Amino acid sequence: MKIFQREQRSLFGEILDWMLTPLLLLWPVSLALTWLVAQSIAGKPFDRALEYNVQALAQLVVVPHNQRAQFNLPQPAREILRADDSDQVYYQVLGGKGEFLSGERDFPKPAEDEKPIDGVVQLRDDEFRGLDVRVAYIWVRLDLAGTQTALVQVAETREKRSVLAAEIIKGVMLPQFVILPLAVLLVWLALARGIKPLSQLEERIRARTPDDLSPLDEKAVPLEVAPLVSSVNDLLNRLKDSIATQKRFLADAAHQLKTPLAGLRMQADLAQREGANAHDLKLSLQQIGRSSIRATHTVNQLLALARAENSGVSLSLQSCDLARLTMEVVRDSVPRALEKSVDLGYDGASPGAPGVLLEGNPTLLKEMIRNLVDNAINYTPSSTERPGVVTARVLADPFGKVLLLQVEDSGPGIPEAERELVFQPFYRALGTDADGSGLGLPIVQEIARQHHASITLEEARPGLVPPGVRFTVRFSSRG
Repeated sequence: MKIFQREQRSLFGEILDWMLTPLLLLWPVSLALTWLVAQSIAGKPFDRALEYNVQALAQLVVVPHNQRAQFNLPQPAREILRADDSDQVYYQVLGGKGEFLSGERDFPKPAEDEKPIDGVVQLRDDEFRGLDVRVAYIWVRLDLAGTQTALVQVAETREKRSVLAAEIIKGVMLPQFVILPLAVLLVWLALARGIKPLSQLEERIRARTPDDLSPLDEKAVPLEVAPLVSSVNDLLNRLKDSIATQKRFLADAAHQLKTPLAGLRMQADLAQREGANAHDLKLSLQQIGRSSIRATHTVNQLLALARAENSGVSLSLQSCDLARLTMEVVRDSVPRALEKSVDLGYDGASPGAPGVLLEGNPTLLKEMIRNLVDNAINYTPSSTERPGVVTARVLADPFGKVLLLQVEDSGPGIPEAERELVFQPFYRALGTDADGSGLGLPIVQEIARQHHASITLEEARPGLVPPGVRFTVRFSSRG
């Protein structure tokens, strides 16, 4: 149970609740326990006085020779016994056969099932004439055989006991009424001082400029806050890298779009020049069409790369048949391959074969395969007399839990020095006149990374000219 309720959780309030709630709940329990202890302490000296009185009266019970028990209480002793400013004292003496000898006739007796114990003073709480009393009683043996015992009882009301217990309570509890608020205040101050480093950390963060992404000082905060600061620093580093990547990407994208846009503007100017005939106008329109296609392709690739990079946070996974996806991409790419006289085909595992299933996003996987196939078609020289060859292949090893996607071509290949560079955005291998944006392979690498796959490239036909290139994407098969 919380004493302080808030709409929004506060660390200060949360700790304060857990510190003060037990304190305030235990305080009434402490009062009750103190009252019980005080009652016990206050009763002990008065119980000893009752025991002394009942033993003194027991000594006055005598049995003359062959006569009934007698009890003679001198009048001065009777007056002393009853003399008390606060409490009333009662007594009763009964003979061996239960006959009344002295004191109060209607005084309550011990429980009937209680066994008399000779010579031992016993205590009990009872009620007499509507008053709570404390009773001390003793059984006195009247004969040697122990067949007859007299009962002597002395009772006292509890006023002095209550007064003494109240004084003890006051002496113990009154200081607590001062200590408790002081303890609450000290807890408040200590807690405020304890979380002050958090406020200082907040002030340092708020004082930063928007472009300041430098790490926070972990040594300037308590050990308990250091993991949080470390996590924030990690976030700042990742944010810094992300911003740097975005800036570099935007600069490269602007540079890549500048060329087709400039070509569009130049061709438009040429089409509008004076003296241009229909043939020149047609050529300009053809150039404008090619430039627009190139710009559209570049924009589509940029969007595909952005989609691949941003989909990693909440990637929707499902069971995918890699062989089926690859065959669909090859089938869709056949018209473009025929246009360039490229022999495009599929080889490898059939759809539904063991080991071809994996957990992935089918849209992104098809985008990755399409970029690999398009890249191979673009960079494979081909003609009607000497057609180029592009092959997509899926290899599955259900026992080794390995699934491979391979796309190879008969093109000029990629020099070993450039094999890492081709995965950088907008990088294009030197010495080629293929039309492209330089974004296909970065898209492939990003999608492979999101599916926990690795990608490698090597010569498809070692020792031959041209050597060609083979891209291999290695998945961990879960099918």
